Amino acid sequence: MTRSVGRLVAESLAAHGVDLLFCVPGESFLGLTDALVDVPALKLVVCRHEGGAAYMAAADGRMRAGRAGVCMVSRGPGVSNAMIGLHTAFHDAIPMVLLIGQVERRDRGRGALQEQNYEKYLADTVKAVIPVDLPIQASEAIARAFHLAESGTPGPVAVVLPEDVLDEPANDIPLAKPRIRATPGPAPAQVEELAKRLATAQRPVVLVGGAMDGPPAALAALKRLAEEWSLPVAPTHRRPHLFDSHHPNYAGYIGNRVQPPLMAALREADLLVALGERMTDVVSQSYTWPTAPDPQIPLVHVWPDPSELNRVFRADLPMACDPALLVEALLARKTPPTPPGRAAWIARLHGLHRDLTAPRWDKAPDGVNFSAVCVAVAERMTADAVLTTDAGNFTSFVHRHIPFRPGQMFLGSAVGGMGAGMPMAVAASIRHPGRQVIAVTGDGGALMTGNEIATAMRHGAAPVLLVSDNGTYGSIGMHHANRYPGRNYADAADLVNPDFAAWGRAFGAEGFTIASEADIAPVLDAALAPRTKPAVVHVRASALQVTAWKRLKG
Repeated sequence: MTRSVGRLVAESLAAHGVDLLFCVPGESFLGLTDALVDVPALKLVVCRHEGGAAYMAAADGRMRAGRAGVCMVSRGPGVSNAMIGLHTAFHDAIPMVLLIGQVERRDRGRGALQEQNYEKYLADTVKAVIPVDLPIQASEAIARAFHLAESGTPGPVAVVLPEDVLDEPANDIPLAKPRIRATPGPAPAQVEELAKRLATAQRPVVLVGGAMDGPPAALAALKRLAEEWSLPVAPTHRRPHLFDSHHPNYAGYIGNRVQPPLMAALREADLLVALGERMTDVVSQSYTWPTAPDPQIPLVHVWPDPSELNRVFRADLPMACDPALLVEALLARKTPPTPPGRAAWIARLHGLHRDLTAPRWDKAPDGVNFSAVCVAVAERMTADAVLTTDAGNFTSFVHRHIPFRPGQMFLGSAVGGMGAGMPMAVAASIRHPGRQVIAVTGDGGALMTGNEIATAMRHGAAPVLLVSDNGTYGSIGMHHANRYPGRNYADAADLVNPDFAAWGRAFGAEGFTIASEADIAPVLDAALAPRTKPAVVHVRASALQVTAWKRLKG
């Protein structure tokens, strides 16, 4: 039997530990989907839109502890539709491999149907574009793609597979072995300097970001370090699960627009350690904490890729290493005495966090205050729950009122791409069958990718989708009102929505509605009970309660 290049690519994917492939079918890679029949280790997840498929691959890359998720798309429109997932993977530093079907080689350059030059088209969205023009390049291209996607600053890598190459024979072409990942360790002299800084600072803050988002053992080691070295730890934007928010060393969540009481205290810090955090404009509060390019506070920046260090902020101690290995190196040292005032500093930050996130809210006059829903969700989350969100003001309610404990996971688009919530939840439910998976979206994002409920139905996944329906693009309306006060913005932000519970039932999911606070407990008890099919909870949310912290005048 002739072994095709498509079969060789499938075997290469399996050799790299891939078990799930997310795609929208396309004629330009039929030679690969046909070969999957003979490689049972690979499960094909057929999605309803390439944007959803790419988001699912990004979520899978988050859940696999540094191993890339995989998405397959057809040429032209397929790649264009997948761009939002690529954008998220690139900015969120998520490993992903995108397989692109391409026009036949003989037609390239003629403007063939849906033809594009992906080296140009994806130049600012992926780490590399690897074309496969000859059968002998196919397996090597897969190995190289995974190596690049998972190394240094993780991110998406595209492999371009011409349609005719996939059907070529590959009987004598060997399988390229997976590359052994080079994991940079910390330099002993730098560990020594960091240890001295941590031992003498009275008011340090450790920000923990996405490069620490690894196996449970790494997060357990971080907890030990915080306890033994008396360090306050604050997880960063869209990574709230990296440190137990109930722990006394938890120093608050550093996301978009940190609340003034906590931010005022944080500005008193005398040492900032960015542990696995790139330091974006969101985390740095628009480049003011620390200030760019020259920080007003001693900065230790720990990231596995030296090209990221000193790119925006001049670091006093730039450390190009795996942050988890740095934690291990510090734990291997003798624990220093706790500096005077350190315990009071940690208690102060944690006290501010507890006060800001206390479960309190006022009833809204025009719908349900979404704070009440999030508090109730938190009470019903299982010990290993996965929670995803879309992008928008409604996420402020999640980050204020839903704490995370070890074993729970948060998934979302840190770069703020709408539509991430539902497909990421579907991916989590497929990856972890039987695990409680909750997606929280706004009414805008729900109708961007909510059709992936059909994907969940097909593959036996059972996420619960909570839709905060306030009838408007709330974030946009808030920004408009702030920038142009007194001006009418309704035409640019308001929405007309369906009955989301009925919409969910149309897919075969269960549908529920929360129209008042009295509905919250019974509806969530039913929706979040163990289930075998998806559920949609339509929350008729207040538009005046524009964020968890701010209410507009009615």
